[in-house]
Amino acid sequence: MPFSNFKSLGATVKELQVIYNEANFVSQAVFPVSEYFQQDLEYVMREGVFNNSEFAICENLIYPILKEVWKAYSSKFTLWSHQMLTCDDVLSGYPEYVLARRSPLGKIVFDKPYLLIVEAKQDNFDWGWGQCLAEMVAAQRLNEESAIAIFGIVSNGINWEFGKLEGNRFTHHPAPSTIFELKSLFAMVNYLFQQSEIQLSMYQEMAA
Repeated sequence: MPFSNFKSLGATVKELQVIYNEANFVSQAVFPVSEYFQQDLEYVMREGVFNNSEFAICENLIYPILKEVWKAYSSKFTLWSHQMLTCDDVLSGYPEYVLARRSPLGKIVFDKPYLLIVEAKQDNFDWGWGQCLAEMVAAQRLNEESAIAIFGIVSNGINWEFGKLEGNRFTHHPAPSTIFELKSLFAMVNYLFQQSEIQLSMYQEMAA
């Protein structure tokens, strides 16, 4: 069943038997935002048509922010766009973006996923989280390491929400961030990348 068939967070929680919880787990890990990036984003939002479709939202708002943070972690992670994620007959599809461990075989090889991002469908964050949580469960199973937290982001480009999956417990960070507070948003996105890097280092030490 494609991820898009999971229409609400409650339905996904019930279908996949995940325990739902709310907690402020995201901290701010300061990330330097260049003046050029801020000016370019402001220009796109002022002069461009940036939200007429899900593709436009991804290309104009979501991906540029993710890419800017990813550059600081590119030696350890690859940022994939619309990469097929298949766990079983129930969990399969194409998340908008996946942050995965950089494979020792090269950047063209998809490795273990740590962070999944899907934009909210038609500003419906409940549907967005239903889909994102299903993808997070698939990523966790593919990792074969339930102790590793999988992080998720749902965004309509303007508002950004965060979640994490540890074992069978999903935690939703109840306070969203907004693109109009860009430095704070970057700091929260950077925190998820940072935590993914910490987990990767711990996993590699344990495997050594």
